[in-house]
Parts: sequence; C-alpha cells; structure tokens
Amino acid sequence: MRLITWNINSLRLRLPLLTRLSEEYAPDVICLQETKVPDPLYPQEALTALGYPHQLYRGMKSYNGVTILSRIPLEPALPHAPDWCGKMDCRHVAARLHPDSGPVNLHNFYVPAGGDIPDPDENEKFAHKLAFLKEAKEWFTAHPPKRSILVGDLNIAPLEHDVWSHKQLLKIVSHTPIETSGLLDWMHTGFKDAMRTAIPEPEKLYTWWSYRNRDWKKSNRGRRLDHIWTTPDILPNMQKITVLSALRDWEPPSDHAPVMMDITL
Repeated sequence: MRLITWNINSLRLRLPLLTRLSEEYAPDVICLQETKVPDPLYPQEALTALGYPHQLYRGMKSYNGVTILSRIPLEPALPHAPDWCGKMDCRHVAARLHPDSGPVNLHNFYVPAGGDIPDPDENEKFAHKLAFLKEAKEWFTAHPPKRSILVGDLNIAPLEHDVWSHKQLLKIVSHTPIETSGLLDWMHTGFKDAMRTAIPEPEKLYTWWSYRNRDWKKSNRGRRLDHIWTTPDILPNMQKITVLSALRDWEPPSDHAPVMMDITL
C-alpha cells in the first residue's frame, strides 16, 4: 500500500496539483490537511474521478479541514471521535481500512500551529496547541492503538535534526521543548516514528519550508512538521518513506511537501 500525507493548503485551489500527484505517484491512500473547504462544497465527484471512491472528510470555511481519500474500502473508525478541545474545528478524521491482511486504523491530524509567541499565558493559540497535545496523549493512553497509522501536519519538529538550526529554533514555536516533549509523549502512547525509522538521525529531514524564503532550496531552512507514525505491530512491514520535496516547486506551491510511505499490508 502506498500512502501519502500532505498539507495541501486549500484543496480546491490545488486540486490540479493533487491530480498530478495522483498520476505521477499512484498512491492508494491520500491524507490531506488544511483542505479549507466546508463539507457542502467538498469536491467529492472530482476526487472520485481521480480514482478515490472511498472518502472521509471534515471541513470548514477558510481554515483547517482534513480528508482521507482511498482506493481501498474504508469506513469511519471513530464515529464518535473526540471534539478536540471542544472547538469543532475539523482537525482529525479517522478511517478503518480493509487491506488484504486485515483492518488497519488510520488517523489524519492537523495540530494547531500555535501562533508566534511560545507562552500560553500571552498567546491563546499556543495554549490551544498545548491543550490539544495533552488531550491527544490522554485519549490514546485510554485507547491504546493497535494496527494503526497516524499521519498529518503535527506542526512540531521534535528532534534536533528535524530543523535547520536546533540552537536558533529552541525558542521558536514548533521546536520549543514544551512542544517537542508534548508531541513525543503523545507518540509514546503506542506509536513509533516511521519516518525516523526509515531515515535515522543525524540526517536532516524536513517537510516544510517557509513562503518567506524566496529560494527555499538554497537557504534550506526547513522543519519536519509532517509525520507518519505506526504501531509496532505493523512497523516491520514498512518498505520506504520519501519526502516529495519536488512538489514544493509545483505552482501554486504549498509550503509543505508530501510524505510518502510504502508499506506491505
């Protein structure tokens, strides 16, 4: 099974890029974040025409939004999933896939970015991010995952070599110790970092480059904000993980590159 996760930064705006991605890489499952489309306007027919008849989505106008597109039959894994932080802001969708080896749960998350000031007392957005991490950790602790994959834009680069400069970014939102420890605590509820299993440190590994960098490849001031986790029971089935950095140049670009995993299921 080939799975791609991508913060697309507007599904309708970048639908032609999604079409090209599907044609060139032929994923079986695509998880998108920041779709930015309310459910009544979701382009279900166009996505079905791409070859993804099985779809789950949660969206709202202008912000957030997540979807799972699949060639493999699926069903909602959590019909009564938590409404994280009570905000109803469309940051999580979960599916149960049915590959040949048996059911696999797939979680697609878009974690709050957290604003610019890394102080929950001064910045409500940062407080929301920390509360989201805490709630996610508590939920997965109470519901230990098995045969599960968790992907998405988690908006945190947790490890030293997940950022272009560990020292300079320690006080920058997405790499502060309180965020990185919160994300790792969540992961340790039952997941393994599939990306770092495939591409171990100290190799630099980025999935996001700011729009502010005119020549993102030359400056290469990236961060690994997008993640793929699996439970240990299916991690040995992983074959390869690739960051599709070439898509950062596709017009009009998202500031995130898709991450692709090949796994035998």
